[in-house]
Amino acid sequence: MITATVKHAPNPFALIAVLAFAMVISVMNSTMFNVALPVLRQEFGLSSSQVSWVVTAYIIVYAIGSVTYGKLADKFGLKKLITFGLVCFAAGSVIGMSANGFGMIIVGRVFQSIGASVIPASSMLIPIRYVSVDQRGRALGITSAGMALGTAIGPIIAGFLLGFASWRLLFAISLLVLIALPFFRKYLKTEPSVPGKADLPGGLLLAASIALLLLSITGRNWIYACATLAAFLLFVWRIRRADQPFVDPGIFRIGKYTMGLIIGCMALTLNLCVPYLIPQLLNTVHGLDSLQTGAVMFPGAVAAALLGLAGGKIADAKGNRFLFAWAFALQLIGYIVLFARIGLGAWPVGLLLIFVNTGLTFAQITLANTVSRTLSGPQTGVGMGIYMMTSFIAGAVGTSVLGLVLDGRSGDGVPFSAVFGFFALWIAAASVLYFIVFGRKSSNPV
Repeated sequence: MITATVKHAPNPFALIAVLAFAMVISVMNSTMFNVALPVLRQEFGLSSSQVSWVVTAYIIVYAIGSVTYGKLADKFGLKKLITFGLVCFAAGSVIGMSANGFGMIIVGRVFQSIGASVIPASSMLIPIRYVSVDQRGRALGITSAGMALGTAIGPIIAGFLLGFASWRLLFAISLLVLIALPFFRKYLKTEPSVPGKADLPGGLLLAASIALLLLSITGRNWIYACATLAAFLLFVWRIRRADQPFVDPGIFRIGKYTMGLIIGCMALTLNLCVPYLIPQLLNTVHGLDSLQTGAVMFPGAVAAALLGLAGGKIADAKGNRFLFAWAFALQLIGYIVLFARIGLGAWPVGLLLIFVNTGLTFAQITLANTVSRTLSGPQTGVGMGIYMMTSFIAGAVGTSVLGLVLDGRSGDGVPFSAVFGFFALWIAAASVLYFIVFGRKSSNPV
């Protein structure tokens, strides 16, 4: 396991703080544009399916980039990749800010996503490479808090800017990520490039598999689904025969890593499903508008960000198993109450979101910490990249299924109640599997 600390800074948590700031901007960049879709649709005279490409294009590139940067980190080093990524992120922001047509907005979003996807990959690798094992939970807690904070303030900032200015300022705010660049270059050590060929065909087949999968989900298209299966089978064939495959299939023979991926997909699916479901619940059942919905959701997201800092320290002191038990309990309380009493007022729902969001953050810290300990050496970069990618795709699949379930819903809250009941069973199953696979010995503090 690579656990070296930064040579340029006695305190590696200075680097973690910079990473958390970049994470806030990256997550804000995603959530802000969800709010802007109605404005863009009206300004450019688009259909709902057309304007959705502002989000769909970003998701596709983001998922591909998270594993690609993880693979390239072992070859080129994080310092070079983060420099490239943040510059590309800024270039996409400039393109979008100056766009005079919808096509240029899509181009800007694609460039933003190419650059922004280096941040989630780095959020896994920097704590592993620069922070000692006994403090890694604290580091992951800080980056998870950055993600929760970005989720909380993104829609609020977007609503304010769209109400008083223009959608172009959403691109302008993303330029703040350049503040982090000189600090990354200061604190990240320069790593020599590792010689070797890049498996371009394998990378392209993986990218095609991810793109076709997300297109089949968002478009609900069986032709794309069949093409996804074909591309994935070709990818498997390629990595089993290439001398230096894009993804070493041997990594999946690490039993606990593979089980960690499965459990991570189960638990972290809810990271996207809950923020997707709650606004619809508050609008449909409680009749709240966008501003009121943001006000109700804000305390839970901020609480999750603050308690995430404590969660990392708890993982270091008490072990991953202990923190995951809390993650399970907090979510279970929230889901069961929402299942049983879906007609609760809007502000009681906001209170329950403190439990749910904190549980989701604790689960994110625990699983990243647990899975990282199953990897070593050159497996770490691509392994954690795959972990991020699969978790993200699982969330995208989950939200698509939720959309199908809620189609034609009524205002009585019955479909929402059933979904929260399913969430309770789902997190219970993931938790049982976690405790079976990762015993007390693997989860105790170091």
